[in-house]
Amino acid sequence: MPPASTDARADLVALCERGIDWRLGPQRVLRNDAPVRDAAVLVLFGVLDSVPADASNAVARDLDVLLQRRAATLSNHAGQIAFPGGRLEPIDHDAAAGALREAVEETGLDPTGVDVLGMLTPFPVPVSNHSVTPVPAWWSRPSEVAAVDHAESVETFRVPVADLVDPANRAVAEHHSAGEVYRSPAFVVGGRVVWGFTAIVLSRMFEDLGWAVEWDDGRVVEP
Repeated sequence: MPPASTDARADLVALCERGIDWRLGPQRVLRNDAPVRDAAVLVLFGVLDSVPADASNAVARDLDVLLQRRAATLSNHAGQIAFPGGRLEPIDHDAAAGALREAVEETGLDPTGVDVLGMLTPFPVPVSNHSVTPVPAWWSRPSEVAAVDHAESVETFRVPVADLVDPANRAVAEHHSAGEVYRSPAFVVGGRVVWGFTAIVLSRMFEDLGWAVEWDDGRVVEP
């Protein structure tokens, strides 16, 4: 029997307390010839609507996570599916505050309905020389969301976690750039391909939370 969504919240709190060692994955080294920029993303879970997942497996079918598609005109990670978030500003007293501020600016969500559960270890993203802190949160009182600034993002949507961990929707993404081939976990759900940083964070979180289901890593997709 999959755990209830309330159990998922407790799982996320426990994950924040013990943390994730990103070094267990592929080595990622930030450049030392440019300043490292600090950023944060809001990894927002909750029981977000009345539409259950198609899949039925290790997690509650009504548990969702909030994602958005970045604008194709951005200089970094253009067109990719991402968590709400962005670069930290001097007004942010920590990464959690920055992630929540950015999410409000990008999606219009009501921050009073969001419970920040903690902060994970910063994740190095060499392609843009950012150190990104994932901030798990729980949507205790969901509000309407939409892509506020289309120069930044073009759509905001919710994805059932059960569909993300469904082995039928798992794959490896291969991205070709400057003669190099980059591989990352990927999720193919609803005609969308989630890959790169977002997929790596989700994949590691699902594994550490005990939500992951064994899948075929021989399935390759192009983002």
